[in-house]
Amino acid sequence: MNGKRIAVIGGGISGLAAAWLLSRDHHVTLLEHNDYVGGHTHTQEIPGPTGPVAVDTGFIVYNEPNYPLLTGLFHHLGIATHGSDMSFAFRSADGRLEWAGDRLDKLFAQRRNLVSPSFLRMVGDIIRFNRRAHRYLDTPGADELTLAQFLDGMRASRELREQYLLPMAAAIWSCPQAEMLRFPARRFLQFFRNHGLIDLANRPQWRTVTGGGREYVRRLVPEISGGCHAATPVRRVSRRDHGVEVYSDRELLGRFDEVVMATHADQSLAMIDSPTHDEQRLLGAFGYQENVAWLHQDERVMPRLRHIWASWNYQGGNAGGPASVSYWMNRLQQLPTHENVFVTLNPETPPDPDRTHARMVYDHPVFDAGAVQAQGVFDRIQGRDRLWFCGSYLGYGFHEDGLRSGVNVAAAFGIDPPWITAQADAPVAAPPPEAQPELQSP
Repeated sequence: MNGKRIAVIGGGISGLAAAWLLSRDHHVTLLEHNDYVGGHTHTQEIPGPTGPVAVDTGFIVYNEPNYPLLTGLFHHLGIATHGSDMSFAFRSADGRLEWAGDRLDKLFAQRRNLVSPSFLRMVGDIIRFNRRAHRYLDTPGADELTLAQFLDGMRASRELREQYLLPMAAAIWSCPQAEMLRFPARRFLQFFRNHGLIDLANRPQWRTVTGGGREYVRRLVPEISGGCHAATPVRRVSRRDHGVEVYSDRELLGRFDEVVMATHADQSLAMIDSPTHDEQRLLGAFGYQENVAWLHQDERVMPRLRHIWASWNYQGGNAGGPASVSYWMNRLQQLPTHENVFVTLNPETPPDPDRTHARMVYDHPVFDAGAVQAQGVFDRIQGRDRLWFCGSYLGYGFHEDGLRSGVNVAAAFGIDPPWITAQADAPVAAPPPEAQPELQSP
């Protein structure tokens, strides 16, 4: 192959996409810290009635309207998927309040809530919030607010905040409720509208990969031209006159013409030997929330009222602490087992060890005004002195965002996904420095 020698550091969806696409014209080596390739696509196997059952523990669901690149990738690779849902249930910290949102009888599963002023206030505020959100998004030139400012402006009740909106948001972004209040309101509300969360109708059909997300990873890995190397942590990336050197703790792993850093922003910054001022400012603008995930079969994490069990089940707690949510995997993935299986993030008490199959740690980006501002000028460091960056932190933090960022890097090398026609809008390379806006000081 006559193309460039390229290292891709990080084997999540961003790195896999970049490496797979760049392999069409270049010699690409993928280096992954973990002992598996896939990042948040981490399918585990547990015993089932007729054999092993594949259960996803990170990336689980997607929908076609809001995940067009992922949908295109799955179609191109011939990945089988099936329907899922995103039903949501809430349980207060003291267990006195429980409700689910997918049916009216589940919303009022505790019949006393039919005459509860605080609960009815929450329901009324949900309707008011939805209307206010549409109005804000449809108003050109509206002030840029944080979510906290938006809620204050509409005089949102404590019940709306603490028993509905912030729990749902914290479950979606896997971060503390307090962090969600710093999220830019426009981006937050646009995400909710795109996913049908401020409408009662026209909600997208959610889907999950048959056999687990590992199925698409298994199709991509063999097509990476220079191979994938798991359990290969990179500690230092040094730019030299002749190229870029990549080091582990003990040795030089290789010299490359270009390096794609497909790790979390803070991890990328820590690897760069002598980062530029812009690299420090932009990569340093992104914070992360650590989330501990347990794959288990301990039903104590679920709502007491069994008939309101949902796909996502939020457990109330400290608003400043990490979100605790249990995914009912039987409902999400239609698992071929009658025994209930759960993935729980950040439980107050770990599940029963005898009912636990695995423990994982995932980091998720936290978006505040500084992070969003950095996204807007991130092109100023793309491809500068042979370093490229991709990751879900450049979007909303989801699988589509990670994939898109990897596609964007490949597009800068003149390579588009095979399912995108020449007429389709394709990502472009970084603009010249003089065309880039200034990053404002915090």
